[in-house]
Order: sequence, then C-alpha cells, then structure tokens
Amino acid sequence: MKILSSGEYYGNKNSELRHDGITLSKYSYTGIQTDWHYHENPYFMYVLQGNMKDCNKKATTLCPTGSLMFNNWQETHYGSKHSTNAAGFHLEFETSWLQKHDITFTVLEGSKLVQHPEVHFLFAKLYRELSMMDNYSELTIQSILIQICDSLKTEQSVESKKRPEWVDGLKELLHFDENTLSLEYLSQQLGVHPVHISRAASKYLNASLGEYIRQCKLKAAIPLLIQSNYSLTEIAYQSGFSDQSHFNRVFKSHFNMTPKAYRGRLKTKL
Repeated sequence: MKILSSGEYYGNKNSELRHDGITLSKYSYTGIQTDWHYHENPYFMYVLQGNMKDCNKKATTLCPTGSLMFNNWQETHYGSKHSTNAAGFHLEFETSWLQKHDITFTVLEGSKLVQHPEVHFLFAKLYRELSMMDNYSELTIQSILIQICDSLKTEQSVESKKRPEWVDGLKELLHFDENTLSLEYLSQQLGVHPVHISRAASKYLNASLGEYIRQCKLKAAIPLLIQSNYSLTEIAYQSGFSDQSHFNRVFKSHFNMTPKAYRGRLKTKL
C-alpha cells in the first residue's frame, strides 16, 4: 500500500506553497485511476475542473467541479477521473500545525464531502490569496485556515443534532429554487407547518432560509469564476441569480469585492 508524503498527489503539480506545517498545491489530474493509497496528513481537495470520483472501502463519492472533499490520513482510497481535463486545489495540514493551534480533526472522520456553502467561500478566499501572494497574504492565509477549522467544527455541531427527516427534503427544495419558493409552498411539499420550518432553519441550516438559498447560488458560481471563460452575466444566470446586478450584490456581501474584482486577482499561473 503506497503512502503519499506531505504535498504528494497523483498527477502533475502546477504550483505549491509550504509554510509552517501547511501545504497548498494545485495539481492537474492526468491518469484515469490511481492506485489504492493513503496520505501522511489530512487534506482537503477542492475540484477546480472536471469530474472525479473518490473511492474507499465503504463508498464511492462523485466529485464534480466545485466539490470539496476531506480525506483523513488513515483513510485508504483511490481516485478516478471521468472527464478529459481535471484539476484540484489541495489544503494539507501537518500534525505540527494542528497541535500548535490546538485543533483536532476528530470532527471529520474518514472521507467526507463538505457541503456547507460557508466552508466553500473560505476555500475561494484561500485560493484567491494563494493566487495574488503579496506582503499580507501569509497572514491572511493563516487567518482563513483558522476560520475553516472553526466553520467545520460548527458544521459538525449542527450535523450532530438530531434533526427531523424532512430537513433533507428542505435542503433539496432550496437547492433547486426557481425563485418561486415560499413558506406556504415548502409547507405543502414537506407536510410541516410554515412557522416550524422558519424556526428550524437557523438551527439545522446555520442560516435563514433566504440566506441559505443565496449561499447555495454563490457556491455554484465560485468554480465558474475560477476556471471558466463564461461572462459574469452567464455565470449569474447559470448560478440561479435573477441578473448580474443581483449576483454582484450578493457576492460583494460575502467577499467584500465584486465577482469581476475576484476574477481579476486570480493569476494564470494558478
């Protein structure tokens, strides 16, 4: 069984930054399928381009563009590529960094597809900082890493609550919003009182209903901004926004910059 050391992944390395127990890297995935292996350190893979599958002894997880996958160091797995081109951005933690910041990844065991939009936003900010790398980037990166760990702990706390079965149905309805959703409509579809849905949203979604919908749309827009040549208007519509102006307002509220400014700060070498 092959053990991949710090910063080592299958494929071609395009860029890498190592600092104080953290490795950030971008790889192009070349082979159709890797060997069975596991990693020396826990890491996250954000799929920048293409369709991937992560396979372990328990499950096979589809990871299309925009997916965020966590793999712990003890997890034996292999990866396969299901598109012509594929690329990923990795964040890897060494034990020394985790100990220094008193962080444990028992909050995430084995392999896990990270769904919560807020964590995706933090990875988008991390990728942007790695791309621009000025005198303040290292300090900003360290801050973002702490925020990522804190957000994962919050997500785990939310998931550990005994939630009703209808919450998964609620998430599915919100993900496929066509701008016609209302509490009355959700109530009819789920068979749950509208007031109960409204009160439960912040508890199980960690956001209001409207905010969660906006977050899901931004989550869909991020990989299009990073890798595609779509215009901002095309990205707005593909992500479910009513127009580019609405897209700009929501994006700026989360990133403190417009989508155009975010895209402009990404360098081609990354």
